[in-house]
Amino acid sequence: MPPRARARAGVELLFLRDEDMRQAQILMTLACRSFGSLLDPLLEEMQIGHAHQRILQFVKNEPDISVGALLDILAITKQSMARALHDLLRRGLIHQHTSARDRRMRLLRLTEAGCEMERRLFEKQREVLLRVYRDAGGPAVEGFRRVMQGLIDESNRVAHHRDTVAPGQTQRSRE
Repeated sequence: MPPRARARAGVELLFLRDEDMRQAQILMTLACRSFGSLLDPLLEEMQIGHAHQRILQFVKNEPDISVGALLDILAITKQSMARALHDLLRRGLIHQHTSARDRRMRLLRLTEAGCEMERRLFEKQREVLLRVYRDAGGPAVEGFRRVMQGLIDESNRVAHHRDTVAPGQTQRSRE
């Protein structure tokens, strides 16, 4: 996008009203729910839940990810993670091994069966993404990616801020 068009788009964004922001909030909530529910019939058939699916997805995208790193990414409770991970290990969908660098670190990798299950789940959502992306067009897809990355970055900033402020201490009391 040329600099002038980018500047104009930024100025237009300055005039977004609360109604626009509320609409975005509602659309994102409904889209997340709908996108996740696409998998429900397949998850039921596979006898796994959404936590299992997310574990499979991230382990597929980052083989040899540590259990701790996966827990940080998923932001679920240790109990929830342990339950789903134990089930995936028991079913032979994930292989767990010890890191050569740090014997305390457990690393995860999908088995062949785990790769097949993750592929089936991915294909279900991929079909919908492909259709929606094609309908929206390239500039809209790029804009969507920028918005989603911005939301992730903002979430990480908020989490970092939360980690740096002592319990019971507000930002104002730190200044």
